[in-house]
Amino acid sequence: MNRALRAATMGALLLSPIALTACSAGQVSQTATQNRDKVGPEAAVGDLTLRAITLAYPEDGLYEEGEDAELQLAIVNGDTEDDTLIGIEGEAFDGVVVAGEATASPAVPSSPSAAPSSTAPSSAPAGETTAPGTTAGETPAAGTTGPEAATTGPEATEPAATATPSAPATPTAPETSTEVDIPVPAGSTVFLGGADGATVELADLSEELTAGQSIEVTLTFERAGEITVPVLVATPDEVLPREEPFDFHHEEGAEEDSEGAEDIAREAETEAGGDPGEGN
Repeated sequence: MNRALRAATMGALLLSPIALTACSAGQVSQTATQNRDKVGPEAAVGDLTLRAITLAYPEDGLYEEGEDAELQLAIVNGDTEDDTLIGIEGEAFDGVVVAGEATASPAVPSSPSAAPSSTAPSSAPAGETTAPGTTAGETPAAGTTGPEAATTGPEATEPAATATPSAPATPTAPETSTEVDIPVPAGSTVFLGGADGATVELADLSEELTAGQSIEVTLTFERAGEITVPVLVATPDEVLPREEPFDFHHEEGAEEDSEGAEDIAREAETEAGGDPGEGN
């Protein structure tokens, strides 16, 4: 009996690694390139790492259908060669609008360049003086005295006619496209969105979105290739004010209903107490 129990135990121990490895997602899987954290998904494609991929929290808490949503993320290039983000597309929006320039933070900050040195104007050698309008070594013409004779002033010119200011050009709306051109230098991190980075708007959303909901966005890089990631709508940075909780005990007409119930209870007690007296 003991031998049979030992054999069964040994068999279970030997088979448990096989059962556990069967639950693996394999070498090529979506979970192998994506990690989810508190501030948004993190993904990797080639030598690039995408971090904190989110849509900015909408001002009123909801993106309506047809509105634009701001894409925010950081692209880390750990390779020794530059790359370029050339495409952003998805089924939940109709192209993107890019404004401004993306900022790149180098992995090793470069030393600040020396401030340009300012040189003092050269002065005439000691013992030599120059008259106004003449250089060192030159003397005013003979027979002339005073600054008017020593200097040759610029010839008087007539003021040029002032140009008529043209009407300001009417600003044109930015074009929507799925093609972009955002460089990602080697050994640096490029930030999209926020106060310091380029603004990338996902134009004309096809559905309503609120905090916690997500859409799929495909990012295409010139060297690393493309990757599709779920992009969450971020939560607000500040705590939103809470509304007063609904009081279920003070609804309209609740007091009247309670009074009616009390009257019915009193009548029932009166009837129950009067029946025995009538029998006596």
